[in-house]
Formats: sequence, structure tokens, C-alpha cells
Amino acid sequence: MSTVIGVMGFAMLSALPASGQAGAGQAATPCAMVGAYYFDGWAGKHRLADTEVWAKDAPTHLSKRMLDEFPDREPIWGWRDDRQEVMEQQIDLAADHGIAFFAFCWYWHPTRQQIDDDPKHTGLNLFLRARNKDRMKYCLLIANHEGFLIGRAENWTRAAEAWMPYLTDKRHVTVDGKPLVLIFNPADGHREGLAALQEAAKKAGLPGVAVAACGRGDPKLGYTHRTHYNITLGYTGGSQEHSYAELVAAHQKAWSGSREQPYIPEVTAGWDKRPWEGPLGLSQKPGWYFPDRTPAAFRQFVQSAIDWMDQHPGQTTKERLVLVYAWNEFGEGGYIAPTKGDPEGQYLKALKSVVLPESHPQGQRH
Repeated sequence: MSTVIGVMGFAMLSALPASGQAGAGQAATPCAMVGAYYFDGWAGKHRLADTEVWAKDAPTHLSKRMLDEFPDREPIWGWRDDRQEVMEQQIDLAADHGIAFFAFCWYWHPTRQQIDDDPKHTGLNLFLRARNKDRMKYCLLIANHEGFLIGRAENWTRAAEAWMPYLTDKRHVTVDGKPLVLIFNPADGHREGLAALQEAAKKAGLPGVAVAACGRGDPKLGYTHRTHYNITLGYTGGSQEHSYAELVAAHQKAWSGSREQPYIPEVTAGWDKRPWEGPLGLSQKPGWYFPDRTPAAFRQFVQSAIDWMDQHPGQTTKERLVLVYAWNEFGEGGYIAPTKGDPEGQYLKALKSVVLPESHPQGQRH
């Protein structure tokens, strides 16, 4: 969190190899269009900033337990990401390693001012202002959960109006020519609300919207696609250590779609929310954690998603979309951004070796 850490972070970050420069990486053709979820709990003012010394300059979702027990999760640019240069560095890192887009978490509030003031939208706003923003695309993950539920149909109509500037942006991800919107907690969506979204899109000159449910989403309600934000096991099942292989198997079992409702395979880079549990965290209840993840295991997981699409082309998108949880869910243990524990970006290199195989000496996909 200090200035020294920030300078050191940029030094390490700039030392990572950049495939976007002239060379083999520039000619590589991605075998999938990979997006990474971007959660911005790393901006704004911490709720304890005025009472706890450690929280004085902390972002909203940093916890004392994370500082004390999990310091290796600190990004190489520091805990805060609310500087333009940090976003531009993240864009370069992601693009250089085969990530085509960020899926930014977006939160509903009753008023436009509250939406604009939410620090969790900082990353999205910085992305849109970035000098190198054309290196990546983006889409919205509507974080439709407790505290931010959209609810009534009229709220969906108002939310859709707020989304239109993003959905009409040429940099927004499209599926079948329609902007892609991901809905967390699709059970809160309903026919009238999603119909209002489609109507607003057509009024804005769009052919419609591809609406992907994270989990189960009834097509009769208007969900055109399915995916996941992540798949968790034992979320509040008590503090138990399990293997990453168990988590991987649960995802692979869930990969299933149809021509009528294609599925976008989602790969979870890790799950270990202990930094947010208990009174020194964010007071969450203890759950299972999977601490034995490795870059090699993550690579195999990503490869299996590519293989699944190869084997089931009729069940997925023709754009071959894959979603990764996540770029920066440091509190929940799902992250591939370089950290103090992974300063050389081994998880990014693992992803690149699958998505841009021609840029690696061993080059084979299997």
C-alpha cells in the first residue's frame, strides 16, 4: 500500500514478457475468445478508514486478515487499482497473454448518482478512458445479488437505459452480432424485465441482446445463453481443505448447452475465501477452500474447456467464448493477475500457452 510497493510493482510488471510486441506472439491466432471477470473491490474508501490505522488508505474490500495472513495476494502494483496507469498496465498484461476482454461487475442502485458514485465501478470507468483501451473488448456482468437486486420490472427498464451507452459501444463483446450481458442470480430476472432490455436495445439501434444466465436461466424468461460466474462447493460448509481437482471436476460436469441456449464454459482459477471470513475478514461464514491450485493445473483446466468446445460445437457459441473467474478476485482466491506470490505471472503464462499456442516453443494444444 506504500508508494515504494507501487514503484516496485511497476518495475516487476514491466519486466514480464509482452507477447504484444513484435515477434511470434504477434502472429499467434487465439483458439478461443477468453474473457476474465473483473471485480473492483480495490478502490474507494474502506469502512474502517477513520478508526483503524491499517485501513487508512485501504480499498473497500481489503481485510486485516488478508494483510496479516495472505500478503502474497497483493497485486504487484499494490492493493489499490484506482489509478489510470494501473488500468493501462492491466490491459497490456491481459492482452499480451491472450485475454480478449474483461467482464466488469456492474451494480444496481436506485438512483443514477448512486450508480456513478459506486467505487466498484471505478475499474470500468478507468478502462473506458484508457489510452490503450482498443487492445481489449469488455462486457457487463450484472452483479444482481443481495444488496444490489434489480427486482421490479420498472427497475430493469431503468437499468437497461443505464446499460445502453455500454452496449452500443463498438468495443463491447457481441454474440451473433448482439451485445453480451451476463446476469448473476438469474432467478431475480423475469420476463417483463428482460423484455424491457430487448426493447431498449432495439430502440438504440441494436438487433437485440444476448443475455447469459450465470447458472440456470429459463429461456422462456428471455435467457438466450448460459454460463457461470464460478462454481463453489461448501460455500458455508465449515473450514475444510479440499483439492483443486475436486473443484475442476465440478465445473467440467456443469458444461452443457444446446443450439437453443448455448453454454459459455467458465474456468475458476481458484477458490479460497478465508481472507473474508470471520471478524478480521468481512464477517463471512467459513467454507471450503482449495489451496493446492498450480499454474499447471490451471493450464489443464483451460485446455479442457477448449477441448470441450472442440467436441461440442453445437452446445457453445460460434465465437468460442470462455470465461475465467477471475482477473482479480483476491479475497476469494480466484485471480490470475500477477501478485507478490506470483510476480512472474505464471498463471497468465499458463493461460497464454493454451490460448496462443503458436507463441510458445512447445506450441501443441494437447
